[in-house]
Amino acid sequence: MKMKKLAIVCGAALLGASSLSHAGLSANIGATSNYLWRGATQTDDGPAISGGIDWNHESGFYLGTWASNIDWGVGNGAEVDFYGGYAGEVGEFGYDVGLIYYYYPDDNYNDSDFTELTLSGSWKFLEAGIAYTLNGQASSGAPFDNGDFYYYLSASFDVAETWSIGGTAGYYDFDTSTAWENANAGGKDVDYGHVQLDVTKSAGQWGDFTFTVSKAQLDNDNFYTNDADDVKFVISWSKTFE
Repeated sequence: MKMKKLAIVCGAALLGASSLSHAGLSANIGATSNYLWRGATQTDDGPAISGGIDWNHESGFYLGTWASNIDWGVGNGAEVDFYGGYAGEVGEFGYDVGLIYYYYPDDNYNDSDFTELTLSGSWKFLEAGIAYTLNGQASSGAPFDNGDFYYYLSASFDVAETWSIGGTAGYYDFDTSTAWENANAGGKDVDYGHVQLDVTKSAGQWGDFTFTVSKAQLDNDNFYTNDADDVKFVISWSKTFE
């Protein structure tokens, strides 16, 4: 289960309108000082190396896979994501409907796989989206079992020829049962919100460098680690090959 085995805590930008300007295959690689996913670390505040392959068709359909190392406090492991969907545009409005399968192959992460249905829309510099957890392998009534909702709103701007700035606010609404909360979270709610600020510098053929400041509001000390809601500062690099 993704949250509990984090000990307990949350990259791949899988929610968002896909560009239709380049049909075909592309690949990406990246490195980060801390793999953050929806405000929480996936690497026990340690570094991560990632990579992926994407296929986009001019019709709007796309498929892809992405992988990274992880550490939820139970040992090193891997996350492999498989996703596909359809993205399009109506005037200045963009939309994306997709499906993501999060796969955790290592024995330390048994019963952690889950699937999400995603929907996002964009207009100029704004983007909003929602993700819904489908058939997770977690125990019944736990986070990432099914019925969870994640909402986000983001904005991004080009502030100079090679500089951009973006911000994201998100909220996780877990569909946990009372029995599970009593047994695992001291009877308290485990829902949380987070905010993130990203400043990116494009270095042309050398890729993109991003500085991130992230803060999650994790109030349940019965379930989350005491430092999970500390302000996190992250440096990342990524490069795409088309």
